[in-house]
Amino acid sequence: MQIKRKATLSLLAVMAASTLGLAGCGSQSASGGSGSTGTVNNSPTQLQIFSWWTGVASSKALAALNAQFTKEYPQFKVINDAVAGGAGSNAKAVLASRMEAGNPPGTFQVHAGHGQLYSWVQAGDMTPLNSLYQQQGWYHDYPKSLLNLLTFNGKIYAVPVDMQRANVLWYNPTIFKKYNLTPPSTFAQFFQDANVLKAHGVTPLALANHGNWEATLLWSDVLLGTVGPKEYDALLNGKASWNSPGVVQATQTFTKMLNYTNTDYTALHWQQADQMVADGQAAMNIMGDWAQGYFTTDLHLTPGTGFGWAPTPQTKGTFAVVSDVFGLPSHLKHKTATLDYLKVLGSAKGQAIFNPLKGTFSPRLDANPNDYDAYSRSAMQSYKKDTLVLVIGQGAVNPGFTNAVNNAMDILVSNHNVNQFVQAVASAAQANPLP
Repeated sequence: MQIKRKATLSLLAVMAASTLGLAGCGSQSASGGSGSTGTVNNSPTQLQIFSWWTGVASSKALAALNAQFTKEYPQFKVINDAVAGGAGSNAKAVLASRMEAGNPPGTFQVHAGHGQLYSWVQAGDMTPLNSLYQQQGWYHDYPKSLLNLLTFNGKIYAVPVDMQRANVLWYNPTIFKKYNLTPPSTFAQFFQDANVLKAHGVTPLALANHGNWEATLLWSDVLLGTVGPKEYDALLNGKASWNSPGVVQATQTFTKMLNYTNTDYTALHWQQADQMVADGQAAMNIMGDWAQGYFTTDLHLTPGTGFGWAPTPQTKGTFAVVSDVFGLPSHLKHKTATLDYLKVLGSAKGQAIFNPLKGTFSPRLDANPNDYDAYSRSAMQSYKKDTLVLVIGQGAVNPGFTNAVNNAMDILVSNHNVNQFVQAVASAAQANPLP
């Protein structure tokens, strides 16, 4: 019991220590949303759904999924306990407080991987779902590579609802056509294109970093493109040195890219950077494909004409995985509603309702490509054939390391001191051992 309490307190301290962005996707960075009621989830007829989904696309998708649940299980009332702000960091801090107080929501959003999900498992706060997977036939419906990210010591702890790609370069097709450019597949080509754009008064790369996680995501993609998926995985698994020449080179490339961005990036949320591309104020933006939901649901743009996409430079053949998953908290008094909700959330029908609205796609092997637009179909094809890797700040590694990287990133974007940043990340890996 003492070990569990220490683990939970440690996670609570990490999440509450900083508002710099234990990153999340699909959330609205501005204030808004219902916010957490903090009410103990002790009613057998109600279910609290805890998330950071308060943006237009994500909230519409969640509402549609919840409507399907109440249609199938009308005896339960859904309470949407979404917490806005900080691209998910606010929600994670509130969740940590509730879990420590023994007041968990019915179920909650977390990312697949060895990050927060594993931390909650280590703390003894999650119930295994092996019997539910067997009952629903999900071991055959989802790829083993994804289920491995949810499984610890042979026990599976969460159900995935979506699949997102983090290594996407979004671009304005009109601008690219005007200056006879093609989406850059290498960093050398990126800087060639950037120089052309800058010479014509166009901001080459829109950047937002109000939550601080956005720059970390960009750096993570640059790192992946520089060292390749094998070494990248080794870094995240603690089997390679963060002082390596590849990490230094990637950070040098990243700081060079900052010279081609808008100067007000510290004041912008990720949607505002996407807006710059949509409006033609900037030519490119690197962001996860939750940006697709913003382009299509919020801005009503058509894939291929309103916006274009390509893998981030030098990452073709690799799919950077971000998957939102939900599990069963251990200390719920009433668990039936949560289990029934997970059945809907993990079903083919539930995911076909949810994902097109959110701009993501279903990770199920039987997902119908015809349910999705051109971008999501292309992402589905990549997901099924390319090498899968996790993403720093999006569930890949423990929250302590992620938080330390975000803090170091806040300094790097200001002073561009590569050696200082690399040493800070290497020290963070020693202080927060990676699996």
